[in-house]
Amino acid sequence: MTAGPVVVEAVNVSKKFKLVHERNHSLKATVLRGRRVVAEDFWALRDVSLDVREGETFGLIGQNGSGKSTMLKVLTRILTPNEGRVRVEGKVSALLELGAGFHPELSGRENVFLNGAILGLPQSELKKRFDAIVDFAGVGDFIDEPVKNYSSGMYVRLGFSVAINVDPDVLFVDEVLAVGDEEFQRKCNDKFSELRNAGKTIVLVTHSMSAVSNLCDRVAWFSKGKLMKMGSPRDTIEAYSATTRIALRLDEFGKARWGSGEGRIVGVFWLSPGGEPISRLDGGRPARLRLHYEIDEPLIRPVFAASIQLEDGTELTSTSTRDVGCVPEKLQGNGHVDLTFDAFPLLPGTYNVTVALTDFSRIHDYDVRKEIVSFAVDPGVLNEMSGIFAMGGKWEVH
Repeated sequence: MTAGPVVVEAVNVSKKFKLVHERNHSLKATVLRGRRVVAEDFWALRDVSLDVREGETFGLIGQNGSGKSTMLKVLTRILTPNEGRVRVEGKVSALLELGAGFHPELSGRENVFLNGAILGLPQSELKKRFDAIVDFAGVGDFIDEPVKNYSSGMYVRLGFSVAINVDPDVLFVDEVLAVGDEEFQRKCNDKFSELRNAGKTIVLVTHSMSAVSNLCDRVAWFSKGKLMKMGSPRDTIEAYSATTRIALRLDEFGKARWGSGEGRIVGVFWLSPGGEPISRLDGGRPARLRLHYEIDEPLIRPVFAASIQLEDGTELTSTSTRDVGCVPEKLQGNGHVDLTFDAFPLLPGTYNVTVALTDFSRIHDYDVRKEIVSFAVDPGVLNEMSGIFAMGGKWEVH
């Protein structure tokens, strides 16, 4: 990504809240104790400085209570810092609490215009985009009904649709990329990709390391209100993972592993033509990677993914069943998934494989097993002598 000018900036930002430990609920208690409440200062952010450049997708990660969502609310000016300053340039849209600005007694139509105005879109522009907003949310039959009668799914879909269609320069997102059903999630992700490709600036808070790896250009890791590290997704996730072994845990091989656990990848093997597990492949020859899974309850449209890294962690390639349209409608029980190569293109060296089982949005991780398999590649039938990939080009001398 080509670095643009800084459009989101926080300088020495600190934010505190009052934590009430004991509150008097009667006049008698107030007189006897001589004071009304017992409280202390809680610093949700301490001296945080960061910057986001134009066109960048920037991730904020950390455990619950780390300060990342507070940082997002400070950047969107929902909260005012006690110390420091923030600067955001351009039109802003925030996907934090979807539909938070809706009035329950007003219809969906009225709330679209009300919420759009709050987000800074002129009424004339809202009229032009109204049909697209309603179509995206899929609430056309109910648009003139009071939103208090909407289901929770309809409510958040309409809120998302309004916020995403104001054509922001800077978009702030807090764990809302997986709202609604599978069809709506797909539309959300397509719209998200469209904004990224259009060069919009996006600041994303998420617990999904897959989302961070797949979407973000840079990442900031927060812990107890402090900015611990800011850098590339790989380096920042590695640093974060090293301090959260309980949350991400180590598997039986000492490798990082995380996910909600409804489905699990229980074995990963390269297979020989005869179906035997192997640890060495021949470059340029067929290869097959098999992922064994266990799924307790039915998972709707689950996605399997695999990536190959150099020993230093540099990702060479990543692919998923969603990329090629190989997604079952529902999956349960035990089985396996195969990833095959007609001619394995890597040149001699040692590599690692990371695998994942996620929901269709690729945001929610059921099971991720980092660098679970290490394997070697021998020359095989490849002619190239150095590098990483065999390009397969042909020489001709005339």
